[in-house]
Amino acid sequence: MEVTEAIRNRKSTRAFLPKPVDREIITSILECARWAPSGVNSQPWQVAVVTGDTKCQLAKALAKCRADGEPARQDYEYYPTKIEEPFITRRRVCGKALYSALNIQRDDIEKRKDQWMKNYHSFDAPVALYFFIDGILETGSWVDCGMFIQNVMLAARGHGLETCAQAALAEYPDVVRSILDIPDSKKLICGMALGHADYDDASYQYRTEREPVKAFTTWFN
Repeated sequence: MEVTEAIRNRKSTRAFLPKPVDREIITSILECARWAPSGVNSQPWQVAVVTGDTKCQLAKALAKCRADGEPARQDYEYYPTKIEEPFITRRRVCGKALYSALNIQRDDIEKRKDQWMKNYHSFDAPVALYFFIDGILETGSWVDCGMFIQNVMLAARGHGLETCAQAALAEYPDVVRSILDIPDSKKLICGMALGHADYDDASYQYRTEREPVKAFTTWFN
């Protein structure tokens, strides 16, 4: 698969088949992703590959936190406390498109809640990746990790696999660190579902739009 095709066709997949992914393939994906650039070659990314019983244990623990009404306590703020245009409209359009594809009405709170809870199970993907960074590092290293994470998603496409980067998996980082026995000094960036997509699922039938180049580009001569 060519790079441009992998980039254009990548999407956030929210339904996976119960088909395992070989460790060798996961290793190959990470082997490719590790060539991401980073400031002074710091390579700040750290990855936990979670499968099997551990994945089930972690998913249940995160889902319980949400079900019990525990407030999210991420290691950093992903979204602003006050969201403004154009971001608020993009957020609403994104959510509306997903729930419309799933035929979930706006006032159907229970179905919306059920759909959200699937996040913690990584949408039934056999693999959940958790990305960490050392807490002493600053914003630039988080940018480096973002490039590494994108590489993971693109490399997965090269193996016929799909992904979904998930902020939801980072809502309760203390729970994740406890179950995976990871020190508090490591900050959780996000998680990612990885596996074989269920292309027949309704959630796969929609795609978010992107702004045209002219909307975000300014040329200087």
